[in-house]
Amino acid sequence: MGVTDEDQRTAGDPAVADASRGRGQRVGNVHRTTRETNVEVRFSIDGTGRASVSTCVGFLDHMLDSLARHGLFDIDVRASGDLQVDEHHTVEDVAIALGQAVHQAVGEGRGIRRMGHAIVPMDDALALVAVDVSGRGVSEVDLPLAGPTVGGLKIQMVPHFFRSFSLEAKVSLHVRALSGANDHHKVEACFKALARALDWATQLDDRASGDVPSTKGVL
Repeated sequence: MGVTDEDQRTAGDPAVADASRGRGQRVGNVHRTTRETNVEVRFSIDGTGRASVSTCVGFLDHMLDSLARHGLFDIDVRASGDLQVDEHHTVEDVAIALGQAVHQAVGEGRGIRRMGHAIVPMDDALALVAVDVSGRGVSEVDLPLAGPTVGGLKIQMVPHFFRSFSLEAKVSLHVRALSGANDHHKVEACFKALARALDWATQLDDRASGDVPSTKGVL
């Protein structure tokens, strides 16, 4: 995906990422390979909303594109997996790798707002997402879906994606579909709300003077 040596050094070393914290410097790169999947992710916090995504799971591609566009992140994802079994391993490992890339990009979290929330409507659906870049991977997902699938994806994989992502991103994540009749709208509203909440939480606050936003001194 065109990752340079400099990108790798910056993404792999939080101290370097924090020391060079100009726009476009907060980047995470992850390559996860198992017997079941091969996943590459590049995540830039300070992007323009550009997405280049190919997971071979069409609905997941659509959701990751929404995440990039509405959070103004730049996201590159390439994934292949044992889809002859089902989509479980691919969706799970993309969520893991994306979470790890976000965690890398945040680094020590110096100067970030840390917490963010968003309420996003999409036609009949209304979604609430709150995120705390806390250094602790915890999630609460309340997303009732009629199912059994949404966009060809088993509905159980949607909350599983959010939980796997939050664990590896080391964020506290609350996702709720407040209303809605259409499963596609409810899920997409949740991804858009995650984008807006995560964007706000990871933005740099000029008043913070580069401090870590925690009474502990670390996230």
